[in-house]
Amino acid sequence: MLRYILIFIILTHGLIHLMGFAKAFDYGNITQLTKTVSKPFGAFWFATAVLFIIITLFLLLKKDWWWIPALIAIIISQVLIISFWSDAKFGTIANLLILVAIINAWGIQHFVNTYKSDVTAGLNRTNKIENNLLTIKDIEPLPELVQQYLTYVGVLNKPKVKNTKVIFEGEMREQGKDWFKFTSEQYNFFDTPTRLFFMKATMFGITIPGYHAYKNANATMQIKLAGLFHIVNVKGNTLTKAETVTLFNDMCIFAPATLIDKRISWQPVDSSSVKAIFTTEGISITAILYFNKEGQLINFISDDRYAVSEMKRDRFSTPVSNYKNIYGYNLPTYGETVWHYPEGNFTYGKFNLQQLEYNCKFKPRLHVYNRDLNLFSY
Repeated sequence: MLRYILIFIILTHGLIHLMGFAKAFDYGNITQLTKTVSKPFGAFWFATAVLFIIITLFLLLKKDWWWIPALIAIIISQVLIISFWSDAKFGTIANLLILVAIINAWGIQHFVNTYKSDVTAGLNRTNKIENNLLTIKDIEPLPELVQQYLTYVGVLNKPKVKNTKVIFEGEMREQGKDWFKFTSEQYNFFDTPTRLFFMKATMFGITIPGYHAYKNANATMQIKLAGLFHIVNVKGNTLTKAETVTLFNDMCIFAPATLIDKRISWQPVDSSSVKAIFTTEGISITAILYFNKEGQLINFISDDRYAVSEMKRDRFSTPVSNYKNIYGYNLPTYGETVWHYPEGNFTYGKFNLQQLEYNCKFKPRLHVYNRDLNLFSY
């Protein structure tokens, strides 16, 4: 909604500039401008109007760099307004509103570039790894339930997974608060365990971007207003262990081929569950994986994850369902994230899988940003 309000402001502001052009070239009786407008000034009024109209097209086409010509336009516009201050001073209000939007868009793009830089580094690293096929021999050391799961998913005789790209849409909430919608894009890399999760949340019609990064055995979580001002800025050992659980959860659900990783040790529990211990960079986390009779993974439970808001450890689970065939792999397309508090279970996230890709080779083009994070939600 706010995005369309911005488009209306820019378009209206641009069209008003045509009055200066009309005054200079005697197109109609422009009584709103009392000062004489020379033809050179009239040409500048016209050019600025055209530039603002073009900018509205960039916004309608969802071009993330719209703010660059917009910055040029408001500078020229303000010079013209100052030159005709007595008649045009109220145009400053429109320029200031557009400037706020420009700062917001620039801040978000700068924030996004941090994510894209991290993704590019991961792609450059994993693309050097040879693509070998995953065979029955690779899964023989695994518990029978895990072997059945990998067979059901369809990983055999396909390339081993070096990295993944996943796009979600869904809802999240905090205790005592309403659900808010989000869209996310993430890349995971498995040579050196890395999880890069960039999301946008929609609150009060405004886009709030967030970036969770787990790399080099360190995790950070940043949520920034306008991509510039921290709302949340968390890091440290507790978050790193929590995000190690999240990384392993991703491996189990969305990159099952990576479960042949030697950093995982397995212990059978019963006929429908196994215990996994994932160790990386001196950090070990434990999870129980639950399967149904079809061989589908249906839940992941760990006692090693911490709620970021309180940095308190509680049981964490991610029940998944709605399996579909995605490019030859049978994978769940819906999941929830649940805290198991002493007072009862609390579902805080609902995830709908939109896109999944293995062994990506190209530099990132952040769909979440280009399509949804440009400025405001829509």
